[in-house]
Amino acid sequence: MSVTISPRIAVVGSVNIDLVTRAPRLPVPGETLLGTTFETVHGGKGANQAVAAARLGASVAMIGCVGDDAFGARLHAALAAERIDVTHLHRIGGTATGVATITVDDGGANSIVVVPGANACVDADRIDAARDAIAGAALLVCQLEVPVATVARAIACASAHHTPVLLNPAPAQPLFDALLARVDYLVVNETEAESLTGIAVGDDASAVRAADALCARGVGNVLVTLGARGVCWRGSAGSGRHRAIAVAAVDTTAAGDTFVGGFAAARAGGASMDDAIGFGQRAAAISVTRHGAQTSIPTRDEVSRMDT
Repeated sequence: MSVTISPRIAVVGSVNIDLVTRAPRLPVPGETLLGTTFETVHGGKGANQAVAAARLGASVAMIGCVGDDAFGARLHAALAAERIDVTHLHRIGGTATGVATITVDDGGANSIVVVPGANACVDADRIDAARDAIAGAALLVCQLEVPVATVARAIACASAHHTPVLLNPAPAQPLFDALLARVDYLVVNETEAESLTGIAVGDDASAVRAADALCARGVGNVLVTLGARGVCWRGSAGSGRHRAIAVAAVDTTAAGDTFVGGFAAARAGGASMDDAIGFGQRAAAISVTRHGAQTSIPTRDEVSRMDT
């Protein structure tokens, strides 16, 4: 896979502290379970994808907000330590940093509740202030843990400066066709694909139908991630089906974010769609063998060693 050294990626998104509880299984409504461990982990889909892209070979600028609390200071310092440009990562006075409460079961499945906190302060003015970072990027990466209007503003800025856009529409919510038409790479899991199309995705055929429906709404390329079954993609660059790499999963937290970061780093660096997807899959496969969000994300060298 031939790629440009350190492609520039701008990430607009959330920065959270994850409060992670482990239990034998996920609780059902109204049930109290005795857990086994608890830890605080750096997270947020935006920060996870930024860290993944940085560790996997890209030069990354993070655009977002944290609170003026201890969590905010900790996250700001941690992202800077990853050599991520934090010029546009703002600390907001009188506001709490975003928090995600996560329960992980013994099989690696998880359930997550997110409280946005300072992430809700990522607004149009902050996007406008970061215009140069977006304009100078090889790729803009966005998710939906910050306000949709802010994501739309960032995508419009990227479109005006001919910066390709990757959108991971999570958590799932309705999106206008005008926004989707500016997206070059839409990365959706089965739940997100169904939310956007009304098509229940349970196999390859339904994944293809959902991807085609999203392409018909103007998206350039759609990648449907199917968990342990792999990735199906369709779009202007062609189409393909990638089987998952078999590993013993212990925690799927941030596996999707690791895939996005790996795919983004490789694609922005010049890799083909198939090579970029394969690279993202290998990174995600490593991540699910480890606990935590950012603690599970591998480096480029670790992914490269999978190929030898």
